[in-house]
Amino acid sequence: MSKFTEKSPKHCANKDTINFHKFNKKLWFYLSTLLLSILSFIFLVWFILHPTKPQFSLKEADLNQLNLAGPSLLNSSIQLTILSINPNKKVGIYYDEFLLYASYKGQKITPETSISPFYQEHEESNLLSAWLIGNQQPVAPSFAYEVQRDQGTGRMALSFKVMGRLRWKVGTWVSGRYRFVVNCITIMPLGNIPSPPLRSKQGSQCSTTI
Repeated sequence: MSKFTEKSPKHCANKDTINFHKFNKKLWFYLSTLLLSILSFIFLVWFILHPTKPQFSLKEADLNQLNLAGPSLLNSSIQLTILSINPNKKVGIYYDEFLLYASYKGQKITPETSISPFYQEHEESNLLSAWLIGNQQPVAPSFAYEVQRDQGTGRMALSFKVMGRLRWKVGTWVSGRYRFVVNCITIMPLGNIPSPPLRSKQGSQCSTTI
């Protein structure tokens, strides 16, 4: 005679619960492995290519106006040309934000000027030109005194600062946004005021921080 065993509903429910937990574990393991593989691939691509930060140099700066409109108000006009180089062989650069301004001994002498967003191919170079114009730009009361001191030496140092955000492009993959800062300094001959227009063509290498 064969033995017949009937399973209770409670026993079947326990079995279904065990199978459900096993399924969850397998799904979690699969997703974790997939995510780890994707992250490892991105890291490997980044490690192999390792983007080099872009290079900038100041090619020309023309100071067309530098006049005090009051004790602490300045009118200024500067035309600037900067060379931008992407030294990477396999990495492109998206410049989403590109702002620049001029300063003299720590004082801003122009407001920020924006250059339209652009994309730079690998090993590509671009000349970027901008007009920096300040109308009644606030300056410290010591501005006129500092300029008079530089007149005695016959030269003045102007600083140009670039601030913005960029993204790296490798194949079809595009990174998140990174902030970057560029600092350039040029020396201009300075005569008696009013002395502009002044021109600096000596060129100078700029420092870049990301």
